[in-house]
Amino acid sequence: MNKVGLLKKLHNASRGNLFSTEIPKATKEDEKKIKELVGELESEGKIKLRECVQREYSVYLHGILKYASE
Repeated sequence: MNKVGLLKKLHNASRGNLFSTEIPKATKEDEKKIKELVGELESEGKIKLRECVQREYSVYLHGILKYASE
């Protein structure tokens, strides 16, 4: 998964400008990569993360999509 793929997934999981999605992970490395990508999107001002929950087999993300050209 890359940054563009994650942003598209968040756009597809959104209602209006709020998103809520669960991303499956296989390893600790996947979890680390997801956190890194979310951090990059936040620093670029494309999303505002409200909640990030580490579950046993997935990462749950909840937040706001900031309106910007795709």
